[in-house]
Amino acid sequence: MTGLMAAALAAALAAGCTLSGGPRDDSRGKDTSTPSESESRAKTSSALAVKIDNSPSARPHTGLNQADIVYVEQVEGGLSRLMAVYAQKLPKAVGPVRSARETDLELLRQFDRPVLAFSGAQRKLLPLIDAAPLTAEPPGEAADAYFRGTGRPAPHNLYLRPHRLMSAPPGSPALTTGFRFGPAPAGGKATASQTVSYSAARYSFTWSESRHRWLVAMDGTAARTTDGERVMAGTVVVQYVKMRRSGYHDSLGHHTPYTETVGAGKARVLRDGRAYDVKWKRPKAKDGTTFTTRDGKRMTFQHGQVWVVFANAS
Repeated sequence: MTGLMAAALAAALAAGCTLSGGPRDDSRGKDTSTPSESESRAKTSSALAVKIDNSPSARPHTGLNQADIVYVEQVEGGLSRLMAVYAQKLPKAVGPVRSARETDLELLRQFDRPVLAFSGAQRKLLPLIDAAPLTAEPPGEAADAYFRGTGRPAPHNLYLRPHRLMSAPPGSPALTTGFRFGPAPAGGKATASQTVSYSAARYSFTWSESRHRWLVAMDGTAARTTDGERVMAGTVVVQYVKMRRSGYHDSLGHHTPYTETVGAGKARVLRDGRAYDVKWKRPKAKDGTTFTTRDGKRMTFQHGQVWVVFANAS
């Protein structure tokens, strides 16, 4: 994306205007258009990653329950953003969509040239995004894939139509993450809930025996999508990583944390009402992240959506 395109996009977002080719809709993130396969910009076997706003003004989210993986990242001021990865299902709409961060580029290397949907990025970061092994699809490159909701103020009202970026979900082989699914290993500790906090954001995961899922809460409030469904995870991974200060900051001077997802460390895996203390390892950026139990065996995940919450190891 060129500097002029980036500037035009930033101006459009700041003004809260409707993107060309995208209908305005209501705050629930609904999209009444039905794009045909011929309208899709890409026919790809790669996963779709969408950067999602998670400020209180952005909730409830749209299309989050259809994601295969939801990553939780800390951003400026102790707030958080979500990265939702789709391979097996493509919802009709996803959002609200927000801007990319430097951390995303390393995180997404474990997928095979994923499609990245995001609202924009700092000018200094744009060349790194252009050089990364992914297909960048911000509104400046794919205006017809986005639309504005009318019930929320910008920038919390930008939504994506996934089928405008790919004609069909690529399927589970696109998820080259190193995760392994199967029956629960022996051991673990019975656990009713787990909380992870940043300085300005808090996530809680509470086990529901009746639903056989972990119920997600954000900042003390039960998380729901715009269709009224609870947000639930089959497996939750609290991955302890190094977070350092990056060279990027927001308009208030808050520096963006850089989350190091290559390396090794400790993690806690929640599944089936139990917690397992494990080790994680990702030797190179192109490698998937593997998790092993204390006896050196691969940790298995429950089938269903996986949440990975990055927590500071220090």
